[in-house]
Amino acid sequence: MFYKEKTYNLELAKIQKMETITKNLYGQLKKYFGFEAFKGLQEPIIINMLEGNDTFVLMPTGGGKSLCYQLPALMLEGTAIVISPLIALMKNQVDAIRGFITDNNGVAHFLNSSLNKQQILEVREDLLNGVTKLLYVAPESLTKEENMALLRQLKISFYAVDEAHCISEWGHDFRPEYRRIRPIINEIGVAPLIALTATATPKVQHDIQKNLGMLHAKMFKSSFNRSNLYYEIRSKVNTEREIIKFIKNNEGKSGIIYCLSRKKVEDLSELLKVNGVKALPYHAGMDAATRSTNQDKFLMEDADVIVATIAFGMGIDKPDVRFVIHYDIPKSLEGYYQETGRAGRDGGEGRCITFYSYKDIQKLEKFIQGKPIAEQEIGKQLLLETVAYAESSICRRKLLLNYFGEDYIEENCGNCDNCMHPKKQFEGCEYIVLVLETVLAVKEKFKTEHIANIISGVMNSTVKSYRHYELEMFGEGADKHVRFWNAIIRQALILHFLEKEIENYGLLKVTAKGRAYLKDPYSVTLTEDREYSESDDSDDLMAQGKGVACDEELLALLKDLRRSVSKRLELPPFVIFQDPSLEDMAIQYPITLDELKSCQGVGEGKAKKYGTDFILLIKQYVEEKEIARPQDFIVKSVVNKSGSKVFIIQSIDRKMMLEDIADVKGLSMDELLTEIEAIVNSGTKLNLNYYIDEVVDEDKITDIYTYFKEDAEDETLEAAMAALGLDFTEEEVRLVRIKFLSEVAN
Repeated sequence: MFYKEKTYNLELAKIQKMETITKNLYGQLKKYFGFEAFKGLQEPIIINMLEGNDTFVLMPTGGGKSLCYQLPALMLEGTAIVISPLIALMKNQVDAIRGFITDNNGVAHFLNSSLNKQQILEVREDLLNGVTKLLYVAPESLTKEENMALLRQLKISFYAVDEAHCISEWGHDFRPEYRRIRPIINEIGVAPLIALTATATPKVQHDIQKNLGMLHAKMFKSSFNRSNLYYEIRSKVNTEREIIKFIKNNEGKSGIIYCLSRKKVEDLSELLKVNGVKALPYHAGMDAATRSTNQDKFLMEDADVIVATIAFGMGIDKPDVRFVIHYDIPKSLEGYYQETGRAGRDGGEGRCITFYSYKDIQKLEKFIQGKPIAEQEIGKQLLLETVAYAESSICRRKLLLNYFGEDYIEENCGNCDNCMHPKKQFEGCEYIVLVLETVLAVKEKFKTEHIANIISGVMNSTVKSYRHYELEMFGEGADKHVRFWNAIIRQALILHFLEKEIENYGLLKVTAKGRAYLKDPYSVTLTEDREYSESDDSDDLMAQGKGVACDEELLALLKDLRRSVSKRLELPPFVIFQDPSLEDMAIQYPITLDELKSCQGVGEGKAKKYGTDFILLIKQYVEEKEIARPQDFIVKSVVNKSGSKVFIIQSIDRKMMLEDIADVKGLSMDELLTEIEAIVNSGTKLNLNYYIDEVVDEDKITDIYTYFKEDAEDETLEAAMAALGLDFTEEEVRLVRIKFLSEVAN
C-alpha cells in the first residue's frame, strides 16, 4: 500500500511540475514573442528541451523551428550555442530577437567571419558577463581554437544544430565541417542537443542522428505538406520573357529567383531592373556589405525580388515571399523543397515555378564529374530523382511527400500543375507486373534505368556483361520508349509495390505489397509522363523570340508598309528594317517607340528614324483584331555589356585600326567584321570612314555604296558579290556595306 501511495505521489508531483512548466511556458511565450499559442509541435519540443533531453526536429520551412530553441534559450540558465551555416540568417535572427527584447541588445549575438575585431570583443564581453542567451556560430567559426577556448568558459544550456541535413552526404547541402560538430561539442563541454532540419529523407535522418551521437533522441516530425504552396514545372523556353510576364502580373509581391550561376544572377537582376522590376542580386561572389545591404532592402520591401544562386544558402527569413522561381532546376529534390519552402511561410499564397530542360541536368552532371566516385554516384542518384519529379505527371505534392517518407492520401491536391491539368490515364496492371517480374529476375540488384533498358530491349554494355538479354523479359516492352518504363517504375514506387534502397545507390526491391500484387494482380490506373521542350539555352533575350510563332497577317502588312516607305524614301527595304525585325514586331506587337526598341535589330536611332509608321500600323491592327496584348511580354533588353562589343565601339571611336582591334581581342578579321556587323545591325551607328578610306579605293567605295543604295534587293553578301563581279573582295564589300547601313539605316 505504501509503495502504491509513493508511486502515486511521484506521478502527481510530476503532473503538477508539468502543469507549472506549461503555465510558465505560455507566459514566457507571450512575454518574449507576443504569441498566445504555440504552433504545431512547438510546445512538446520545448518541454522536451526544458527537461534536458536530446531532441530531433523535422519541420518544414515556415513551421516555426527557430522558436523551438529560442524560447528555451531565454528560459534556461546559461548560453545556447546555435550552429548554422547561413551567415545571412544569423544576422536576421539576431536582429529579430533583439526586436522582441528591446531592453537588452546583448541577449543574442552571432560569431562569424563577417565581424571585425571590435565587434568580436563586444560579443566576447557580453558572453563572459552572462548577458547573452543565444550565440549563433558558423561551423567553421566553431572549430577555431580561440572560439573553443572562449566557449569552454561559459555555462552552455544546450547546443542547437540548425540545417542539420548538412551533416549527411545524402543531404542536398553536404558540408564536411558539419561532420566535426560532435567531437568539438565533446571538447568544449557536453550539454543537451537539438538538431533541426526542414528537409530530410529517411536515409538523411539516420545519418544526422548517428553522426551527432543522438540515436536515442526523441524525434518530433511534422508533416512536410505545405498545402498553401502551388508547384509547377514549365519548359525552359523564352524563360526571361516568361519570368518578366509573371512578375508583372504579380506586381508588388515579394519573390526569390534561383539561378545556377553567378553570371546569370547578375544578368537576370539587371534585365529585371531595366524592365521596371525592383530586383537585386545575391550570391557568394559579392562582398559581405553588398549582400547584407541587398538582404535588408528585400526585408524592408525596398526591393521586390532577390535573384540568388542555388549554391549559396539564402538565409532570408521573410514570411511573405509570394513566389519562388527556379530559372535552373536544383540538383536534388531536397534542395528544391528547401528553396520552394521560402514561399508563403506565413500560410498565405506561395507559387513555386521551375523552368526545366534536360540540358540543365546534363550541366549539373558535368559539375559532379571529377569528384570521388562515391560522391558522383550520390550526385547522379539525386539528379535522377529530380528528373523523375520534373517529368512526372503524378501529383507533385504526392511525389515530394513520398520522397520524404510520407504518404499523401488525397488523389488530387488541386494545387499543382499536374492536378490542375491532368495527363491521359491508362490501365497499368500488365505494365506493373512486367516491371516487378523483371526486378525479381535480376535478384533486386539493379537500378531504375537498367530495369527500363531490359524491358525496352536496349543492348548496352551493362545488359551484355550480365547477359540480361537472355531474360524472357528482355525487349518485351520494346514498343514503348525507355522513358515510359521509367514512369511505370516511378509510379510503382508511389504505390509501394517497389522501394528504393537509397544507401545502395537506388537499387530496386519488391515490397511485400508488390509480391502480393504479383500473386493476385488487380486494376491499377497510371498516368502518362509529361514531355518538355528543349531549352532555348540562349543568353540573348531577343533570340528567344525565334521560338514563338509570329502573326503572319501582321507580318504581311508590315512588309507592305516597309515597301511603301522604301519607295517614298528611295531606299532599299532592308535599310528600313530587316526581316528579323519585322518578324519580332509580329510577335511582340510594340505600340510605342520605347517598346519598338526591344525588337531585334531596332536601335534607338532606327526607331526614331523609321518607327512611327510601323507602331501606328501595329496599334491599329491590335485594336481592330481585339488582340489581348500582354504589356509585360514586351521586354526591354539590357545593353550588351560584352567586353568585346564595348571595346570595339570605343576603339572605332578612337579611330584604331581594325587589325589592331582584332589582335587585342584575339579575333580574325572575319570574326571582327561579324562583330561589327552585329553592332550595326542592332541599330548602333559606327563611323569607319577613317579605315575604309585607307584600305578601299575611292572608286570601289562609290560602286559598292551605289549598289546597296540603288540596285540591291536584299543585304546579302552573296547577291552583292554576284552583282559587283570579281574585281571586289568580300572584305571590301562587307566594309562598305557596314558604312552604308550605318549612315543610311541607323
